[in-house]
Amino acid sequence: MWIDGYESDPLTAGEGLLSLPGFWPAYLLWLCQTGDNEPEPGWFGADEADTDAAYEALSDEQRWPVFRIPFGAGHTAVVVGRNLADDAGTEYFISHPEWDRPGYLATIDGHYAGPGLSWRELAHIAATPDRDATGVHAPGVRLLLLLPALGDVDLPSEATGLVADALVEVGVADDEAPGPARALLENHPLWEPVEWALPGVSPLSGGEDPFPGILYCDDPHSPRSGTRLAQGITRDQSDRLARALGTWPTA
Repeated sequence: MWIDGYESDPLTAGEGLLSLPGFWPAYLLWLCQTGDNEPEPGWFGADEADTDAAYEALSDEQRWPVFRIPFGAGHTAVVVGRNLADDAGTEYFISHPEWDRPGYLATIDGHYAGPGLSWRELAHIAATPDRDATGVHAPGVRLLLLLPALGDVDLPSEATGLVADALVEVGVADDEAPGPARALLENHPLWEPVEWALPGVSPLSGGEDPFPGILYCDDPHSPRSGTRLAQGITRDQSDRLARALGTWPTA
């Protein structure tokens, strides 16, 4: 598999790993970790052996898993397991075949960068799969794959229920899902919830209006703290991205 910026890396399609019994605790258990929570694989209906096996597959230095989440107008949200021996992490970005380079969302590692998505964007991407493109199409799976990049102070009341529904979709029992759903949303281990807004006139834009429609946040640790999600794209490309993210009028 080839992705711009990862030409020399051993990328491989990761979608096959989603069927591993321990995939979801291996992927999400850290996100539930707080001073009050000691999450266990059983929260996700898995045991430690299955979780350890899935974690080994996710962290294989010879096969970096890539999860593709195609959505509107040819855009794809991409999750890459950067399995460097001395600098492992998970990277989240958006790509489009017309762009020279991907739009950076977030990085999960010891030198994290984020958050990378508002709830509005996350929910919209999850619910609008491009079924003609290769990748993950199940809405709940899409939501959970991108959930670590979330950071939003204005979560709607239905957010926990939607995450719980996603957990049920991937095999968690109905009566067990609300607990981990709340834990996944309540306290991100790396960053605080942020406010998202559409841009006004940027002091860095020379007095010119920035491209409208793309949200930005108020956390300087986030790649989204500026007004451009993807650098080097045209106004038309930015408008199409904003519509695909559900943050700009469709007409």
